[in-house]
Amino acid sequence: MTNIHPETGRFLARTAKEQLLRQKGVVLWLYGLSGSGKSTIVNEVERALHGEGRITVILDGDNLRTGLNNNLGFSDEDRTENVRRVAETAKLFASAGIIVFVSVITPLRRHRAAAREIIGPDFREVYLKADFETCAARDPKGLYGKAKAGKIRQFTGKDSGFEEPDHPALVLDTQTRSVDQCAADLLGFWRSLRGGRPGE
Repeated sequence: MTNIHPETGRFLARTAKEQLLRQKGVVLWLYGLSGSGKSTIVNEVERALHGEGRITVILDGDNLRTGLNNNLGFSDEDRTENVRRVAETAKLFASAGIIVFVSVITPLRRHRAAAREIIGPDFREVYLKADFETCAARDPKGLYGKAKAGKIRQFTGKDSGFEEPDHPALVLDTQTRSVDQCAADLLGFWRSLRGGRPGE
């Protein structure tokens, strides 16, 4: 684009912000079918980190679709743009030293690859593993019932595909493990990262 001149050199360095917060910015990108437990688990982990004095933000797909992404539908093109906007937002927060939890279905491998490319080394891919039947039985938002009745089109796992991941950084098997167990696993994974050590 012409006449666009990004300002970076005079901005306060990321390291200064991270030193002030005593933590490292990171993006934990949680994805899986609707009802797999993404929002439930990140809410529990965020509260645990808040108790430790950590600064976090949750970028939840449904919440973002009521604001930033309220002009997007669920076509492949709109899902791609949804992921792009979420990834760019997550990148900004991480660059300020914030621990970012993304909770977005992100059904296709190319969507996850695009998010990784935008965010860069801060990106951590976390797959919530639960099959369609398990999520349909839970149906916390009533979406599976509506999809079965034909009231929702392009529903992930039914009309729109979901691709299993190749090499996620972490798999949370929410089909066989409890919310508390999965939250503990996610918290432990965060602690294993460089930014997870107290005082950093």
